[in-house]
Amino acid sequence: MADTTYRGTGRRKSSVARVILQPGSGKIEVNGRDVTNYFPVEIVRQHALSPLVLTQLSGRMDIRVNVHGGGTSGQAGAIRHGIARALIEYDSGLRGQVKQAGMLTRDARKVERKKYGLHKARKAPQFSKR
Repeated sequence: MADTTYRGTGRRKSSVARVILQPGSGKIEVNGRDVTNYFPVEIVRQHALSPLVLTQLSGRMDIRVNVHGGGTSGQAGAIRHGIARALIEYDSGLRGQVKQAGMLTRDARKVERKKYGLHKARKAPQFSKR
């Protein structure tokens, strides 16, 4: 069984997803819950599972995901990154297809920190001439 599981770690914003991929019937579980239950919004779910759709493996892989940190968008991006990495481990021939779609690149954008003297990261107090 150890040789039929493929692992990938995905990151996005402050979210980290550990993905375990195995050939199977297409069951997808995120933090012990069904993916439709965990991501009720269809667009977020499609974003997370886009590597499977791209490689046409959506009904043939069982996926278990452990994800923490961030919000739904960041977690979906982390899952997408992790699935893409696990698919490369499963079949290295898919690398070109997945890489061209930009799914192997970690999206490094994060929330900019708030600076002292400002209301937000860049929003300054209103200027008063007098």
